[in-house]
Amino acid sequence: MQLVVLGSGTSVPHPERSSAAHWLQTAGGSLLLDCSPAAIHRMAQEGLDWVNLDAIWISHFHLDHVGGLVPFLFGTKYAPQTQARRKRLTVYGPRGLGKLFRAFDWANDYGLAKQPFPLEFREIPPRSAFDVLPGLRGETFSTPHTSESLALRLTDSDGASLVFTSDTGPVDTLADFARGVSLFFMECSFWHDKPVELHLELADAMRLAARAEPQRVLLAHLYPQWDGVDLAAEARKLWPGETIAAYDGLRLDIGA
Repeated sequence: MQLVVLGSGTSVPHPERSSAAHWLQTAGGSLLLDCSPAAIHRMAQEGLDWVNLDAIWISHFHLDHVGGLVPFLFGTKYAPQTQARRKRLTVYGPRGLGKLFRAFDWANDYGLAKQPFPLEFREIPPRSAFDVLPGLRGETFSTPHTSESLALRLTDSDGASLVFTSDTGPVDTLADFARGVSLFFMECSFWHDKPVELHLELADAMRLAARAEPQRVLLAHLYPQWDGVDLAAEARKLWPGETIAAYDGLRLDIGA
């Protein structure tokens, strides 16, 4: 598997960090992890095959994570590049995903379900296992951020694994969910003195890493408080394992 960070930042406008979206390329196809408003252009900027994207995962319904879904489908409906596409696009997410999409769609009668290709929405409950793509198994875990928020564990046929927390508050059972994972991909909104409980700061993330014992940690969803800070160096003070600071355009191979 290869992960491409499209947006390492948050809803706060930033000159170097787009909002949350990440491309995962697997042997069985491609998966977009969250779809921020910036994602639709960042895929093109990174030279990714957005025309043939296989699936999208929506972790929760804050606009910096789902706000690009409708613009993307507006684009695919009319883009010359997608008119010959016949392969299904599946959008996975928590309960309420279909209702949210219909509300956006009905706002201006866009007719976004009428694509050149089949479009499917699948709502996934917490603590569920499902086939995301051929050779890629998913498991979900409810996280303390919004009522619908889900973390996602992905395992490919070679045994490589990734846990994508998206936005979350600290909870020890999340570390248990990520036990021994190849890449523990966490949000880390703040360095310290976080203003809200339902996000992570560095000490929270490193405590989860110590409990989960992953091969590597990747930290994203970085607010401007992180500007000018050596995140990896600060992380080593709290956990001795490998911690990587996400940035827009980072490409990371994930092996078993």
